Amino acid sequence: MWVIGSYDKQGKPNLMTAAWVGICASTPPSVTVCLRKATYTHGNIMERKAFTVNIASESLARNAAYVGRVSGRTQDKFLTTGLTPVKSAQVDAPFVKEFPLVAECEVRQTVEVGSHTMFIGEIMDVKAARSIVGEDGVPDMGKLKPFVFSPGSSQFYGIGPSLGKVSELAKRADENSP
Repeated sequence: MWVIGSYDKQGKPNLMTAAWVGICASTPPSVTVCLRKATYTHGNIMERKAFTVNIASESLARNAAYVGRVSGRTQDKFLTTGLTPVKSAQVDAPFVKEFPLVAECEVRQTVEVGSHTMFIGEIMDVKAARSIVGEDGVPDMGKLKPFVFSPGSSQFYGIGPSLGKVSELAKRADENSP
């Protein structure tokens, strides 16, 4: 579940839940956010050339649902939800203080894809709450408790427990192959 942070022309912070988001490059580390031109956030990102990707824990699902259902043109989503906007030191976009994992991104490219604009953003900084960082210094998804959106059913789903390390699962699959 991805919540996109941006500023409008007047500098008002805004949030939008987005379904079409993903990692697109390792070097430089980059993500894509695909938005319809009709969204308020689309115009904000075009103007400011920056956005944040805020990842909520399950406990914040209510807030993620709300900011995806109303427009920032008519609602101050931070005020209504009680979430706290924080000015990024790296990019011209706000992030959400209460969200435990945040990527701050600068737009490097835009691509028109059908009904959407794909914003390709280089990740300039990542912030992770100490409460979700594992002993290895990496965000622990079991502690973060992120969730996903199912477009077909319009529902949020928890992710569940780890299935194992990729290297161990691949080794077991290789051992069982004919």
